Amino acid sequence: MPRDRIPVTIEGRDVELSNLDKLMYPAAGFTKGEVIDYYTRIAPVMLPHLTGRPVTRIRYPNGVGEPHFFEKNKPGGTPAWVRLEMLPVPGSTKSREAIDFVVVDELATLVWLANLAAIELHTPQWRIGADPDLLVVDLDPGAPAGLKECCAVAVLMRDRLAADGITAFPKTSGRKGMQLCCPISGTQSSAVVAEYAHRVADELATMVPASITAKMAKQIRPGKVFIDWSQNAAAKTTVTPYSLRAGDSPTASTPLTWDEVLKMATGRQPARQFAPAAVLDRVERHGDLLAALLEPGPPLP
Repeated sequence: MPRDRIPVTIEGRDVELSNLDKLMYPAAGFTKGEVIDYYTRIAPVMLPHLTGRPVTRIRYPNGVGEPHFFEKNKPGGTPAWVRLEMLPVPGSTKSREAIDFVVVDELATLVWLANLAAIELHTPQWRIGADPDLLVVDLDPGAPAGLKECCAVAVLMRDRLAADGITAFPKTSGRKGMQLCCPISGTQSSAVVAEYAHRVADELATMVPASITAKMAKQIRPGKVFIDWSQNAAAKTTVTPYSLRAGDSPTASTPLTWDEVLKMATGRQPARQFAPAAVLDRVERHGDLLAALLEPGPPLP
């Protein structure tokens, strides 16, 4: 076997690791071995958010500065032990109506994908065979607005959702903005969830038109926070909690406390994304701040 290929056994599964010294984030000197190490260590809190959901991967085979591609179907050479689910592709116009999605429900699968340079993992708001059990609101800032402004909008959104009995949990996107994730009943269709999110987004945009928009047109978004209600469409996916994101330096989609969101919104704490080491430290201190997402919530009104 070539020296750059290392066979390992993870919970009884045979996985082959390769090119561990390859730079995935060249500007930061962050290697594929470090990507795999992060995903291995974050797995106890990340896997519950992946389990039962088909995963879309964004792969960067030669690092974040080089061409990348989205992958939904199983890749060539998929081990026989990897869980696959033949599912229709929501919204697909292609003649092929269903493909084999990978489901990440064990550590070995997560490590196997990390070894394939699947830096980003994205999942839908529904589990296989069920209606959405999450409502997700993506807060996307248009420059010069940034994460600080997203945090201010997040507080408004939290309070508006709470008026309907919906509890929101914040996380950074790992890029520019953040998301609010809300456990719901799993008894209503994605169309119903998206319509509700659209209505609430329109309400807030009408209330604070100088700072918030619910319209997708990019020309009206500079200086405003776009409340992307469309994340709740069946065809959409959102970056999975704790997933790494591609950028000059490695960051991850990181759960926040509402106290942190308030401090970031008011400038008492710098509004920032978090590096992998910081995310692991936070989990040591807080556990999984999104654990409540794993239990059903109320139906939408």
